[in-house]
Amino acid sequence: MRNTRIGWMRGARAVAAVACVALVAACGGGSIEEQTQSNEEEAAAAGGDCGDLNMAVNPWVGYEASAYVVGTVAQESLGCTVNYKDLKEDVSWQGFGTGEVDVVIEDWGHPALEKQFVEEKGGDGSATDFGENGNVGIIGWYVPGWLAEENPDILDYQNLNEYASEFATSESGGQGQFLGSDPSYVQFDEAIIDNLGLDFKVVFSGGEAATITAFQQAQENQEWLIGYFWEPQYIHAEVPMEQVALPPYEDGCQDDPAQVACDYPETPLKKFVSTEWAESDSTAVDLVRNFEWTNEDQNQVAAYITSDGMSAEDAAAQWIEDNPDKVEAWLG
Repeated sequence: MRNTRIGWMRGARAVAAVACVALVAACGGGSIEEQTQSNEEEAAAAGGDCGDLNMAVNPWVGYEASAYVVGTVAQESLGCTVNYKDLKEDVSWQGFGTGEVDVVIEDWGHPALEKQFVEEKGGDGSATDFGENGNVGIIGWYVPGWLAEENPDILDYQNLNEYASEFATSESGGQGQFLGSDPSYVQFDEAIIDNLGLDFKVVFSGGEAATITAFQQAQENQEWLIGYFWEPQYIHAEVPMEQVALPPYEDGCQDDPAQVACDYPETPLKKFVSTEWAESDSTAVDLVRNFEWTNEDQNQVAAYITSDGMSAEDAAAQWIEDNPDKVEAWLG
């Protein structure tokens, strides 16, 4: 399998230095030793030092794809020592103040955490908003494609109670089962069900992999399933799923989590970093600030990891090899 693929950037700089040394020697403009030392000093001054980069890895494959692509570039182009830390979202934010986490590369919108940790939001200032990462998150209620095709009216939430008994399982206590995912994800489904008067009960799958398997099986075996899902997510290219229309999102409709009765918004995903790290001289700061890619980019790396069975490191290296222009833009 491939390992990292961007050592060529260092190689290019080395070739340029050798060419410069050769030219000086040919023209008699100083010793080779002096010019070599000068080149090394200039490179060190321009490149600075990266040091450790503590990258949170939240529990879904899209996040993992983003984290390892950025981490691989940081390691191979900037010489960072990258520490990947498998953490849930809220725990990641707590790490900003302790120095255990430098970067959350994909945040799906946590107003409460921003109020707690971002100075501009009234927080303690341990977290800094580094802007959008280019991905657009879409959370919603989905059913497998076969079900929507045979019962198109099921795509309107107002008709769901008519079908509740079809979704019932041994875990839903006589109500229709609504399949949640990881309880730590951004989700308001229990409140939505209560406030819309739906005869359903949320049953959590426990995580992304279990949710994906459930939708795959439901499509293959024509089983009744409704549940929480999202984009970007590579599985949409392999398993047809249709989104159920809830009352449209409006500003403020999710301000009180207990009163939510609306759909999820489209969310430009953002980067948050440790303020202390952002103010350091680490050369990875500009890399993270400049990092931006598309849903399609992320889905490609996620598919390498899941469908193709590649390690996260190899998947990142493959994408980096195929997209040198984007990588160069991040590096400035």
